Amino acid sequence: MKDPRTIIKLPHVTEKSTDMKDDGWYVFTVDKKANKNEIKNSVEKIFNVKVEKVRTLLTAGKPVKKLGRKIGRRSSNKKAYIKLKEGTIELFEGM
Repeated sequence: MKDPRTIIKLPHVTEKSTDMKDDGWYVFTVDKKANKNEIKNSVEKIFNVKVEKVRTLLTAGKPVKKLGRKIGRRSSNKKAYIKLKEGTIELFEGM
């Protein structure tokens, strides 16, 4: 089995994801090859919580323009929306 910290890369912090936190949903950027069971087990081990549901979303990389010219491409990634059965995840204690 993979190390849980290689599957869960970082929390996805946006205005929408912080609003979803009130309903018990948390959003993370995860490894592209990880499946829902690996994501669930990783979150449970790292944060000591019980996961009820995992939803995943692949986002495509978008072209990047500068001065009207295409100069590259953003990388694509995978997001996981995680609903907790019990417990909370305290990502930002000081905020």
